[in-house]
Amino acid sequence: MNLNHKNKVKNKRDTNLRNFIFGVEDSLVSTVGLLAGVAAGGITRASIITTGLVLIVVEGLSMGIGSFLTEETADEVNGDREKISQSIWGGIVMLFSYCLAGILPLAPYMFVEGDLAIAISVTTSLLGLFLLGFGTSSFYKRPHAVRHGFKMLIMGGLAVFIGILVGKISHF
Repeated sequence: MNLNHKNKVKNKRDTNLRNFIFGVEDSLVSTVGLLAGVAAGGITRASIITTGLVLIVVEGLSMGIGSFLTEETADEVNGDREKISQSIWGGIVMLFSYCLAGILPLAPYMFVEGDLAIAISVTTSLLGLFLLGFGTSSFYKRPHAVRHGFKMLIMGGLAVFIGILVGKISHF
């Protein structure tokens, strides 16, 4: 296998992995933050589920399209129009990783109500963030995988906390 082909395979893998990580992280943080915020604001369970599904689908599509357009623009600027299929795959990876990860914080609201649903949703999402940080660090063989897991958990947890706070403050 020549060096040029190895670099193309590595670049494609890195693009897809970057989109996967970004999609999962953004979905977990955005979805759990929104759902916990609106649930803390006192809306009905059916409204929470509808809100979550709309968010996951619309944001998943938006993130996928945004990824494609960003990658495509970067490739055009660098004079590499042959990478268009890589840009498409990056967008698809972003779309599916966002949508699949969004199920984790939404699922508890389908089975339980109130503060218990919020607690399960937040806990599982924070655990998911920790595992994403830990797994990413381990995959790239970076030292301190546990620290990277906690870093992702804490940073995502801050956004979740703000979502809940806004939901409680804005509840009239």
